[in-house]
Amino acid sequence: MIENEEKITRALLVSVDTGDFDAEASLDELCELVKSAGAEPAFTLSQKLSRPESATYVGTGKLQEMAQLCKEQEIDLIVVDSELSPTQIKNIENETDVRVIDRTTLILDIFALRARSKEGKLQVELAQLKYTLPRLTGKGIEMSRLGGGIGTRGPGETKIETDRRHIRRRMETLKEELSEVEKRRAMLRKRREKDGVITCAIVGYTNAGKSTLMNTLTNAGVLAQDKLFATLDPTSRALRLPSGVSVMLIDTVGLVRRLPHHLVEAFRSTLEEAAQSDIIINLCDASSEEARVHLQVTRDLLDSLGCGDTPILTVLNKCDLLDDSLLAQDFNSYIQISAKTGAGIDALLQAIDDNLPVRMRRVSLLVPFSNAGIVSEIRAGGTLIREEYTAEGVAVEAVVDDIIFAKVQEYIKI
Repeated sequence: MIENEEKITRALLVSVDTGDFDAEASLDELCELVKSAGAEPAFTLSQKLSRPESATYVGTGKLQEMAQLCKEQEIDLIVVDSELSPTQIKNIENETDVRVIDRTTLILDIFALRARSKEGKLQVELAQLKYTLPRLTGKGIEMSRLGGGIGTRGPGETKIETDRRHIRRRMETLKEELSEVEKRRAMLRKRREKDGVITCAIVGYTNAGKSTLMNTLTNAGVLAQDKLFATLDPTSRALRLPSGVSVMLIDTVGLVRRLPHHLVEAFRSTLEEAAQSDIIINLCDASSEEARVHLQVTRDLLDSLGCGDTPILTVLNKCDLLDDSLLAQDFNSYIQISAKTGAGIDALLQAIDDNLPVRMRRVSLLVPFSNAGIVSEIRAGGTLIREEYTAEGVAVEAVVDDIIFAKVQEYIKI
């Protein structure tokens, strides 16, 4: 891997601004992606065009400028902030004599680096092969340097040179294995529903602090780093709310703008796990200049997954980095927290409590022995916090729904 090599890969980042999206913000994000992959974003070049050149992506003059910069500054890698065709990659490499990868390849590489679970690795490999299949021809410098740097990690190292038939067979095998994993997940989800387990998913833009929040709330020990896609595989932990109700908190993969469709499709099942939760926390880095864009990216994805009826809590993280007046002016209607310092966590927990799918109440009861069966009903349908046998009956502290509450009102201790 690049991180273990003595020489850090020096990358030139290239973008064409067609006006279709915020090219400057996208290029800034590409810099963070390159850092996450273990390389140094040494230089950036941008060109305004009505559309990218079909043969070389950038214009002839800009391509010559790239070649000169690569030679003078000892550039090892060119990263283009778009998806390139095999022809474009080949022509840029021929002119610059430097390996070229595009935005999609870079993100796939980071995913290959981060995947830990069996499902995550299967999804990454499937996405890589789908992207590789139409690009088997036209490999120049990239083919000669496989395994030596960014964009060549993971399954691509051994699969790129195989023929199309072998890749298609491998893709079918991966789909079958993923189908089995998804069946097991569906069974677990049904078991949770049957057992009355309430789920709460944390979704949001990558590097918003989802893993830090997970650790703050549950001491989960989830990897929390200042890198894009530090967490790839979903993590679930139990969270006890102030009401006494326990929910299953789920950490999910982060999002980026212009996420390659290969990855949206590959990780759809993981995202659907979050979409089928009872409550969704849309977490955003309030200190980012792109905070509103990040919130919208997440909202759009949740809408596409059909989450319209699910309570969505918009939560702004890293508020300790912002001025109070700015928070009041721009984000007054949102829950404001700092997962790092713990500020605002109580308000967040209360908001989760307030949005539980059923109304839950905490009660202290003294149940006579003649009706002790109600304790078993509480244990099955509510949350039994404490149970003690006394001379007068069973002393119980529990969290119950409205149905059980109606049955135990006469036993409530005043």
